[in-house]
Amino acid sequence: MDELIRVTNLVKEFPLRAGLFERVVGANGKKLVVHAVDSVSFSIGKGEVLGLAGESGSGKSTTGRLILRLLDPTSGNVVFEGADIARASAETMRRMRPRMQVVFQDPNGSLSPRMTVGKAIGHPLAIHTDAGAAERRESVLAMMRKVGLDPADFLYRKYPHQISGGQCQRVVIARALITRPDFLVADEPIAMADVSVRALIMDLLQRLRQEMDLTYLLITHDLATAKYLCDRIAVMYLGRIVEIGPKREIFRHPHHPYTKALLAAVPVPDPDMKRTVQMVRGEIPNAIDPPPGCHFHPRCPYAIPACKQGRPPERDLGGGHFSACILN
Repeated sequence: MDELIRVTNLVKEFPLRAGLFERVVGANGKKLVVHAVDSVSFSIGKGEVLGLAGESGSGKSTTGRLILRLLDPTSGNVVFEGADIARASAETMRRMRPRMQVVFQDPNGSLSPRMTVGKAIGHPLAIHTDAGAAERRESVLAMMRKVGLDPADFLYRKYPHQISGGQCQRVVIARALITRPDFLVADEPIAMADVSVRALIMDLLQRLRQEMDLTYLLITHDLATAKYLCDRIAVMYLGRIVEIGPKREIFRHPHHPYTKALLAAVPVPDPDMKRTVQMVRGEIPNAIDPPPGCHFHPRCPYAIPACKQGRPPERDLGGGHFSACILN
């Protein structure tokens, strides 16, 4: 499989500020930062769906925004078809934008209440193409039908508050796809949808992948969703990738204790089934002062003293399956 995206040692630190300009300094005189993404590396092949899973606060959405250059990285590289977009100029990025799009988590928050559905979906065409108003309208109506927004002519004139949440999610998907991108970051694309329409949205994403030859980075906290949509899964914890591999390996042979805990948390429709994996305790630590060594060791039920000593190396478990854990 040809490689479309390669992320290498990606780092993003947000400085803490008191007011607009003053940086916050710790007791040791060092300027404090939030370690949002901590030396993350992975690749995505053309036509592949990579799931990025983990708890809220793990750095998943920040990673997606860094890949799209919606945020500038502190260090590291993001290579898209051989070009390092982490260092690209604003003009270069403007030319590449139509090929790299995003579906934001909250459709209502990402849609302007002053724009009709048709105008919102067609806005990227007005920015990135020379298409006239009539041509844009026909392209928008065709895309609306493709994502299931019917009757398209009727919904074209509606505003976001006049349609349902599931329809708003389809509008956001249509807007992201209207420029016919090669790569799509889908940030929790079903999180805001009602349970009754989540399966419909997942089926839509799966069908559009086949019809439009799309490559996805799917950001989710739900491994059940990742299992349905993804080819590979990367598990993220406090800014680091702790395990990555084909979804079959992740589900059948999870290695990292955090991955095992996430899988154990997936609901099973059997009230008599007992959990065999010990649940993690506590909450995700503060990203300003992350724990030394393996970030997960304060919550890990299997932690040993060596887990506090240095960042655990990435272990090759075979078949493209890697885990950052020193335990067998």
